Amino acid sequence: MSLTNCRFYEEKYPEVDSSVMVNVKQIAEMGAYVKLLEYDNIDGMILLSELSRRRIRSIQKLIRIGRNEVVMVLRVDKEKGKTIRLGSYIDLSKRRVSPEDVIKCEERYNKSKAVHSIMRHVAEATQTPLETLYKQIGWPLDKRYGHSHDAFKLSITSPEVWNEIEFPSEAVRKELMQYISKKLTPLPTKVRADIEVTCFGYDGIDAVKDALRTAEESNTPESQIRVKLVAPPLYVLTSQCLDKNMGIQMLEEAIQRIDSRIKQSGGGCIVKMPPKAVTEHDDAALQELMEKRERENMEVSGDESQSESDEGVPE
Repeated sequence: MSLTNCRFYEEKYPEVDSSVMVNVKQIAEMGAYVKLLEYDNIDGMILLSELSRRRIRSIQKLIRIGRNEVVMVLRVDKEKGKTIRLGSYIDLSKRRVSPEDVIKCEERYNKSKAVHSIMRHVAEATQTPLETLYKQIGWPLDKRYGHSHDAFKLSITSPEVWNEIEFPSEAVRKELMQYISKKLTPLPTKVRADIEVTCFGYDGIDAVKDALRTAEESNTPESQIRVKLVAPPLYVLTSQCLDKNMGIQMLEEAIQRIDSRIKQSGGGCIVKMPPKAVTEHDDAALQELMEKRERENMEVSGDESQSESDEGVPE
């Protein structure tokens, strides 16, 4: 058994009418020779008549050497696959693949490629044949969870995934778990909303602070909302969480609390930017805006003392 090479799935050959990911190796008069990436690079051919539904004017415009393509399996000659010969024993079609087939195949391939990368690392680190890892770990998980990638991700929070797995060695078990945690632990998503909070009553400053504090009243160690002053009356609400949708919902509920509280004091809350996931670029733009406002404030003459509201929401 090879230490680094193995097909992704338990079946040695793909099923007829299934979609597979291939890499184009050569273009000839009969069609295109390809390698089936999910099946240890076995040979296949896309027949010329199966490249497109339309009249073919230029093969190069339809398919290119080195490119990955999603194709449908038309025929598998397993007997010829056992002998080394020039040509192909798997006939494929590009024109019969639907857009839905492409999406499903790409999703499956990306999952399988991620699993394969993890398995190869473990094989090399523990000097265990790759096929052994697939036979004892990957393929059994495929059967139980639909795809071993889903099982790997689930195992980060639910170790019982491994209860029925017989590892080749303790070294394999430790290396696999550590590498899965390193590669598949999701990174938190940052969500943000921009709001303007105003109150022109006698206790307006205190009313604004009181309203903003309601944004953080439901904070837990796992989910935190932070309120940051840009420049009165503009404030930014931020949170980091693994579930983007949950983070957005948290900010929406926080804005509702702020709006309700400030209205009790005769003030108002205007949403300038609804809650959304933000990028590093968005963060950089916000930081630049805050620095600009700070410089503008410093340039204003006569500011002998800073209003308490300029310091954000006190503890």
